[in-house]
Amino acid sequence: MTEKPYHQISYPLQFLLMVLLAVGGLVLGGLICGIIVVIIYGPSGFSAMLTMNDNMSASALNSLKIMQMGSSVFGFLIPAIFFARVIVRQPVPYLKANWRFPLMLLLLMFFIMLISAPLMEMLITINQKMVFPPFLKGLERWMRNLEDNAGKQTEILLQMKTPAAFLINLLMIAILPAVSEEFIFRGCFQQIFTGWAKSLHWGVWLSAALFSFIHFQFFGFLPRMLLGVFFGYFAAWSGSIWPGVLGHFLNNGTAVLVTYLYQNKLIKVNPDQQQMFDWKSYTFSIILTVILFLAYKKISGQKRQLQAA
Repeated sequence: MTEKPYHQISYPLQFLLMVLLAVGGLVLGGLICGIIVVIIYGPSGFSAMLTMNDNMSASALNSLKIMQMGSSVFGFLIPAIFFARVIVRQPVPYLKANWRFPLMLLLLMFFIMLISAPLMEMLITINQKMVFPPFLKGLERWMRNLEDNAGKQTEILLQMKTPAAFLINLLMIAILPAVSEEFIFRGCFQQIFTGWAKSLHWGVWLSAALFSFIHFQFFGFLPRMLLGVFFGYFAAWSGSIWPGVLGHFLNNGTAVLVTYLYQNKLIKVNPDQQQMFDWKSYTFSIILTVILFLAYKKISGQKRQLQAA
């Protein structure tokens, strides 16, 4: 009996398989990282990690960071690579893990991430003011609790008193998530959704929605989804996953760097300050972001035309 080629597997089945791989990876990663934590810090290190507070011991904080990094690698990166290598059997083309794109796209990506900051702030403000109707107040409370717990965990993880702590957080919050999440969401899910819906735009937006949903921070859903849309078009138009990976790293890494500088009194800008721009800035940001994206698409299209010639 011959093995069924992946392209003959229905897209709903591909999606289900990818989800099962991710869930299985998270479970396996949790077990492996849990064992590592117990070996290094003992059972008390693992139990202390579960109680998040501002006075967490160094061992509990390190245990939490090990689990966090493990979830990125085992829950996202390994399942994506496994799917591309074992199921698709074309890991580099499928994941778009090549560097064959005009370097000008990286410059455009940088300015898009920079110029879109007011737009992201606007979406954060809109999302934070989201109010549910009375019959959904229970759902709203649940979502607020998730948001508060996630915020508390982030606040604890972002405590950085030394350069070493900064570098570890840069690895945990910027480098690993940028690679892992882009490989699974833009490398795999976007491909699946695009084929399923027979539309690149549906593929980009659906994978961005899933990317935002999976964080379970619903009062930051809109800006995170738009970031996913950015990364999706970066990958789709360039034909490479790396502009999106670098954009993802830039977004997360900037937050880590600014927080470190602020905590150590090297800058006065509070990264937790919500309102920094006005409506003029929002309008300018939207217009210029659209223009930069059109330039990004045009340059990407010129590259494809040269390859086809």
